[in-house]
Amino acid sequence: MRAAVYHGPGDVRVEEVPDPELEAPTDAIVRITHTAVCGSDLWFYRGESDYPAGGRVGHEPMGVVEAVGDDVTSLEPGDRVLSPFSISCGECEFCRKGLYTSCTADESWGGENTGAQGEKVRAPHADGTLVRVPDRYADDEDVLESLLPLTDVMCTGHHAAVSAGVDAGDTAIVVGDGAVGLCGVLAASRLGAERVVAMGHHEDRLEIAREFGATDVIAARGEDAVEEAIELTDGGANHVLECVGAESSMETAAEVARPGGTVGYVGVPQGVETTGFLDTMFRKNVGLEGGVAPVRKYVDDLMADVLQGTLDPSPVFTKTVDLDGVPDGYAAMDERDAVKVMVKLDD
Repeated sequence: MRAAVYHGPGDVRVEEVPDPELEAPTDAIVRITHTAVCGSDLWFYRGESDYPAGGRVGHEPMGVVEAVGDDVTSLEPGDRVLSPFSISCGECEFCRKGLYTSCTADESWGGENTGAQGEKVRAPHADGTLVRVPDRYADDEDVLESLLPLTDVMCTGHHAAVSAGVDAGDTAIVVGDGAVGLCGVLAASRLGAERVVAMGHHEDRLEIAREFGATDVIAARGEDAVEEAIELTDGGANHVLECVGAESSMETAAEVARPGGTVGYVGVPQGVETTGFLDTMFRKNVGLEGGVAPVRKYVDDLMADVLQGTLDPSPVFTKTVDLDGVPDGYAAMDERDAVKVMVKLDD
């Protein structure tokens, strides 16, 4: 089979690799039909985080089950499935309380395991990890493209909104106009926020934010952006979604939070020095909630909304490639030519 493989900063190649095989009775083999390039993939692509050379890449799989181990009870060959970016057994202490990203199985897509940007994957703990798409939607391309963001960015944006405490009638500020930030806007709107302020630097992305329910957008940078957000919200918001993970975005989130408010942070932290924004939050009694999104906790509820036509995060995909186009997809996202890249394989 063919799959995308990381060889170093800026160097992702599509190569022949061994087909995955069932290794445990709880495994399944999934033929990938849809996947994506994630903003968090850019950290290793740019050489800003470690990743094993020769490791397969991708963590947002959707496809069709080809084989299941003897102990798999909820799936059978032919089922259409998607998977959260983290693998979960569904049975340990942490899975039972909805903290699937802390599963004691401690496995993930990519690296030494099979990456999702390829023709097939072995899915460990298939019953706990894979989410079945109802048969009536299994071949509906529009629905599948709307469901694909639930593997990561939609659920991650939702986690930011939930962590920030967004509820009906609230005002929320979303820091970041990448796919997660845009999904954060959509999530805050879905939860009933009366006012959603989207902060970013790209007019085309802020247009998507408006489509997703942003009532105000801010394209300024630095202190100008902070001042505009505080003025728009008459002193800041009680609910702030931090969806980038950079030091500057964390500082912005802290500054635009209203005293006594909460920042829901889901951006993967890179190069963040804590002194500045924590000092701001300390002085304002601002809470900090969030972390790695437990996608499996949210995916069923969000899927129900997608299937009934009330939720559609698919506009975050602004470029589509085939498997051979994965290297170009990384480059497009790295150069900010695409918000998020969808990868479609032959079905």
